[in-house]
Amino acid sequence: MNPEKLFGFFTQITQIPRESGNEEQIIKYLQDFAEKRSLKCKTDEAGNVLISKNATPGMENLPVVVLQSHSDMVCEKNSTSNHNFATDPIKFVEEDGWLIARETTLGADCGIGMAAQMAILDSDEIPHGPIEALFTTEEETGLTGAKALKPGFISGNILINLDSEDEGELFIGCAGGTDTTAKFSYKGKIIPDNRIFFKASFFGATGGHSGDDIDKGRANANQLLARFLFRVSDREDFLLAEIDGGNKRNAIAREAWAVIGFSPESQEQISKCFIDTLSEVKEEFLSSDPELGGSFTEAEKPSHYIDKELTDKLIYVLNGIPHGVLAMSQEISGFVETSTNLASVKMKENNKIVISTSQRSSLNSARRSAAERIESIFRLAGAHITHESEYPGWKPNINSRILQISRDSYKRIFDTDPVVRAIHAGLECGLFLDIYPELDMISFGPTVKGAHAPGERLEIATVEKFWKLLVDILYQVKNYR
Repeated sequence: MNPEKLFGFFTQITQIPRESGNEEQIIKYLQDFAEKRSLKCKTDEAGNVLISKNATPGMENLPVVVLQSHSDMVCEKNSTSNHNFATDPIKFVEEDGWLIARETTLGADCGIGMAAQMAILDSDEIPHGPIEALFTTEEETGLTGAKALKPGFISGNILINLDSEDEGELFIGCAGGTDTTAKFSYKGKIIPDNRIFFKASFFGATGGHSGDDIDKGRANANQLLARFLFRVSDREDFLLAEIDGGNKRNAIAREAWAVIGFSPESQEQISKCFIDTLSEVKEEFLSSDPELGGSFTEAEKPSHYIDKELTDKLIYVLNGIPHGVLAMSQEISGFVETSTNLASVKMKENNKIVISTSQRSSLNSARRSAAERIESIFRLAGAHITHESEYPGWKPNINSRILQISRDSYKRIFDTDPVVRAIHAGLECGLFLDIYPELDMISFGPTVKGAHAPGERLEIATVEKFWKLLVDILYQVKNYR
């Protein structure tokens, strides 16, 4: 696979645990990499690593270029997988021109960007001006590393973000985001006699990135479960004992389940309700989620169930809360402006239930409004609300000089024009501008599909194109004015 050196570094990266918030090993790997090559390296309190490399001879007077990616990855796996992200290397295969992790996420987001930076730093054959390679931490869980950057940590005024996932596209803007979390308290009730318990599960949804894939119309397993529970509650008397769905705030929920109890006389009707619901959602999402499935199986009797009052509120909230695109841009055709993701439902200790959602928008006012709308629905149900991990969007600059250089490079190398657009996903670039307002930025990368979900895959041929473009841009910076 070409470029060989880049893929070599990527393979090494996949062997190192680097879940968000547990990045000690990948940070040490980067520090050792720099030390072995006698490159300047510094690390701040947040774990952000900056490795600097001098210009090649004759290019010392060029402006400093910052190459940037994040060192963490989203760690998602299928429920049937026994993979341990804290210890196990990522397993992937090469198939039909793709690198694919079948049971887990691959970590090409943003491991392939890291690998590109390292290949540049390791090479003695690529002409370039002064380079700073910035590796930020905990991007996937709230852009923590980018938020912690201090003035003066980087010195360059040109930044190339390597965290985009569609080859042939140059990104000049992104959405900002907010996480809205609802916390409920419930009373644990003793299970009455003469109740049988079944586990209702929805699984096999495609899932995906809650920014890039939010407009694909894919099923959200939390919503599917809520649909079933709402219909049962409207027809039969039942007890809700356990509920769980989704995982990461920036991933569309692929799986969700609940354990419910009812009298034996209700089993036939409730089973039929589940079968009917599963049948209709499989039909609705046949194209977007062809592997969607479900099961309704007998479960062990739990020790307690959730009180009726909160059960009703949970069902109404989960069935009524919006998920997906809230508004399309009025200025850019086909561009999602504002969205919301019903990310996860989790039972916690001390009789707590936590529902996590995230809102995105390229307009800060629309993002705040979306978060307030979600908050309003939760408040009606009596939940305690928090807004966390807010980050600004990156306003497009169509007059960017590094954009013009990148566009010209792409046209010259591949004899076609790249697509220039903004992205609905969150990038760290908006935060960088808050700290370094003079930055001139561009973002691009190879093609990655299914980021944030098991089955994530990287298109091999696009990596070589991504590499050629990056190398040429570094040379063409000599024309930066």
